[in-house]
Amino acid sequence: MDTKEILEKSLAVLRSGGLLLYPTDTVWGLGCDATDPEAVAEIYALKKRQDSKSLVLLASDLDMVARYVREIPEMAVQLVEVNDKPMTIIYPDAISSPRPAAGEKPLKDRYMLAYNTVASDGSVGIRIPMMDFCLELVRRFGRPIVSTSANISGEPAPRTFAEIAPVIRESVAYVVDPELEKGSTGKSSSIIKIGLDATVEIIRQ
Repeated sequence: MDTKEILEKSLAVLRSGGLLLYPTDTVWGLGCDATDPEAVAEIYALKKRQDSKSLVLLASDLDMVARYVREIPEMAVQLVEVNDKPMTIIYPDAISSPRPAAGEKPLKDRYMLAYNTVASDGSVGIRIPMMDFCLELVRRFGRPIVSTSANISGEPAPRTFAEIAPVIRESVAYVVDPELEKGSTGKSSSIIKIGLDATVEIIRQ
């Protein structure tokens, strides 16, 4: 199957609210529309992870990031410009949907991140991927997608398709061709938290 066909199938899954298993520029990831709280909740359930923990998202460029955070710190712009390896930046003050009251249906709005992608302090981790397939997927989708490691919470992140647990493989709507994992580093990204006051905290090197 060629990359164009894989992209089309992946986009169809994201648009329908389904879950995607795909190689990223780091490790294998579980993906969905980052503005769809119900799809995001499915990822938490599959990973057996509490939604009090935020998820890493992918964006195609800083213009896309700017649509979902209220302000991009200047330090973040500088880091993106000089960065030469996978880097997730935690931005303050995400634009997200409200957490629903008990029994209420969560709000889905393509112009707001799902409330359950965002940390309790309102921040969100976003990476611009250094891999053509992921970049094209997010660019064509037109809004951020979730990119959390494809493992049960507490287990190692899968560097290759062979390392992904069967329960993960069987619980998604579409599995991207493992041939595309050749573009992955097999290592998790660095994580840097940046404040509007230019404070920088290295979470993971």
